[in-house]
Amino acid sequence: MISVFGHLNPDTDAITAALVYAHLLSRSGTPATAYRLGEPNQETAFVLRQAGMQAPELLPTLPAGSPVALVDHNEAAQSAPNLADLDVRYVVDHHKLGDLTTAQPAYLRFEPLGCTATLLLKLHREAGLSVEPTDARLLLSAVLSDTLEFRSPTTTDADREAAAFLAPIAGVDDVTAYAMQMFAAKSDLGDTPAERLLKMDYKEFTFGAQQWGLGVIETTNPGYVFGRQAELIAAMQAEKVASGLGGILLSVVDILGETNRTLIVSGAEAEVVKGAFGVEAEGQVADLGQLISRKKQIVPALEAYFSK
Repeated sequence: MISVFGHLNPDTDAITAALVYAHLLSRSGTPATAYRLGEPNQETAFVLRQAGMQAPELLPTLPAGSPVALVDHNEAAQSAPNLADLDVRYVVDHHKLGDLTTAQPAYLRFEPLGCTATLLLKLHREAGLSVEPTDARLLLSAVLSDTLEFRSPTTTDADREAAAFLAPIAGVDDVTAYAMQMFAAKSDLGDTPAERLLKMDYKEFTFGAQQWGLGVIETTNPGYVFGRQAELIAAMQAEKVASGLGGILLSVVDILGETNRTLIVSGAEAEVVKGAFGVEAEGQVADLGQLISRKKQIVPALEAYFSK
């Protein structure tokens, strides 16, 4: 049995990709089960309810040599803690190649797309398999989530075509209205603890000799998030110390305004942000303008800065 899972602090693409790819592998003759590495966020919980699905179970501690499939990630820091001991058989991802190594030749499928869901639609077509309605709903949701309904610079024509193809199968007549429902669910943060807000969409990256944590809160109500700025700064400081990070940033992305204001915890981060983006932090906030994609805009700029 292949265990299929996305990254730590999973978003909608990571959870739905695990579910759909496990189903696709099983339909193709390779028994597989979907798992998750963390708690789904509010948007993902909404998507699962709409699809009539339960969240995958948490990944148990797998014995060394267990066969696994990775979706929506390929870096050890974002994966299962014992990934080095597991037998990675499949990787389906839309991110850059990280530090992945495998014990034997593996099936690797990477494409520069807006989300893993678009790639999974391609795999259905290549296998000659139809997309079932529930899977279509999951895939459509992931496309809309990862591309911010095509606002993100990571969006490709293939993502737009995938959404147009999947919507009627999923029974979604008004894609924009459905996307707004998803974003409203994502923005309904209520009394979520600051530590949870920080980690809802959070990944660690290695820049030079330093490990950095990069969190993102995508919302239609950024005012609520900045109303809790002091709490979030404290949570960021605590995480930086606990994990021995060289730096930590939390980008607050206004989905509808397509802007990014990033929280800064110390002078060290402020110096890096100034060097990488040419922006001065004011009141522990750096206005990064329309740089709303961590994958395509934030991480590459930081990599370029540290490579100097």
